[in-house]
Amino acid sequence: MSDRERGAAEGLEITLLEQAKQVKAASRLLALASTAHKNEALEICAHLLTAGSDGILEANRVDINVAQASGTSTAVIDRLMLSQTRIDAMAQGLKDVGALADPVGEIVGGWVRPNGLQIRKVRVPLGVVGIIYENRPNVTSDAAALCLKSGNAAFLRGSSGAINSNIEISNLLSAGLKKAGLPEAAVTLVRDTSRESATEFMKLRGYIDCLIPRGGPSLVSAIVENATVPYVIDGDGNCHIYVDESADLDQAVEIIANAKVQRPSVCNAVETVLLHESIARELLPRLEERMYNVEFRADSKSQSYLAKSTLATDDDYQTEFLDLILAVKSVSGLDEAISHIRKYGSGHSEAILTNDYSASRRFIKEVDAAAVLVNASTRFVDGGEVGFGAEIGISTQKLHARGPMGLKELTTEKFVIEGNGQVRG
Repeated sequence: MSDRERGAAEGLEITLLEQAKQVKAASRLLALASTAHKNEALEICAHLLTAGSDGILEANRVDINVAQASGTSTAVIDRLMLSQTRIDAMAQGLKDVGALADPVGEIVGGWVRPNGLQIRKVRVPLGVVGIIYENRPNVTSDAAALCLKSGNAAFLRGSSGAINSNIEISNLLSAGLKKAGLPEAAVTLVRDTSRESATEFMKLRGYIDCLIPRGGPSLVSAIVENATVPYVIDGDGNCHIYVDESADLDQAVEIIANAKVQRPSVCNAVETVLLHESIARELLPRLEERMYNVEFRADSKSQSYLAKSTLATDDDYQTEFLDLILAVKSVSGLDEAISHIRKYGSGHSEAILTNDYSASRRFIKEVDAAAVLVNASTRFVDGGEVGFGAEIGISTQKLHARGPMGLKELTTEKFVIEGNGQVRG
C-alpha cells in the first residue's frame, strides 16, 4: 500500500453517519464557547500549523508526485501545491480571523411593541457547515478558522488529489482544538474520497446545516443534482473586464495584467477582456507585450491588432480557463459590453475601466453579479481583500449569501422575544 493509500485509509473504519453525529454534537458545544476561548484555539492552531510545516510539506509532496505522474495540469497543481510561504499565510489567516469581531450574539435589530414585548434579532451559528472542495489544501485551514470563530463545526470533504495534505492539516487543527479544551470533532475531515462518499455527504440532512462547494462545474452539478441539505453555490468565475473608450490605457494595461497573470488559476482571475473598438489599435499590442506568456483568443476585429492569436469561439467566451489564456472581443460600446456579460457571465465578478462617471454608474446598476468593480482588478474580490480576514467561498447565488463569505455569512438570526405575562387576544 502506498503512502497515499495508507493516508486515505486511516480512519475509514468509522462510517460517515457516525462522523456526522460526532460533528453535530461538537457543534452544539462550540456554539456556547466564548469569544476568548475561540480566539485562544485559533492561536494554538496557528502555532501548530507553523510547527508542523515539515510534516505538511512532506504530505503535500506525496500529493504533488501523484498529480504529476497522472498528468494533472499545471493550473491544478498550482492550486494543490503548498510551500512554507503558503503555510505561513495559512497560519497568519487563523490569527487574522481571531482578530476579527465575533458575530455570534450580535444584536441585529431590536424594538418594543405597544403591548410591552421586547423583540430583538440576534446572530447565532448555523451549526454544522459542510465544505466539499477540490485540490486546495489551504481551504482546510481557511474554512476551519471561519467556522470556529463563527461558532460552527467544520465538516470537511476534500478531494482524493489532496488527501494527504488535508489529513495532515486537519489533524493539527483538531489537536489545537483539543489543547484549547474544545471538541476535536469541531474540525472533522472525511477521509473516504470516493464518489459514493461525496454523494452520501450531500445527503446528510439533519446533520449538515449548510453545504458549501468549492470546485468546478462538475462538483456544482453534483451538488444541484444530489444534495438534500441547504447549500450555497460557490460557482464559476467567468469574469470580464470592459475597457471603455475613456479609460486610462496605462492603468488598464496594469489592471488587466494583474487580473490575468498574478494567479490565473483562481476564480477571480479575468477570463475575457471586452474593449471599445476605438481603442483596440492602441491597447491590444500593449496588452500582448505586457502579457507575453498569455495565449490570446480574439474576435476577427481584435486579431488584426495582435501579432499572434487564435480566432475566439463561442465556447471560449463561456469558458473559465483558470490558465494563461485570455479571450478578447472588440465591442461598439457599453451596451454591447453589458449584453455580452449578460450572455456569458457567471455572476461572479465584472469590472469596468473608465473615466466616464455616467458609464461607471450604468455598469454598476445594470450588471448583475456578486461583485462589480470600477477601475480595479477582479483579484480584489476575495474575503481577505474586502476585510473578512479569510473567506469560506464566493457565492454566485443570491440566497442566503452573495459574494465573498466571511464570518457574518456563516451565521443566521434568531428572534428573541421577552415579555412579562402578555397573551395574545
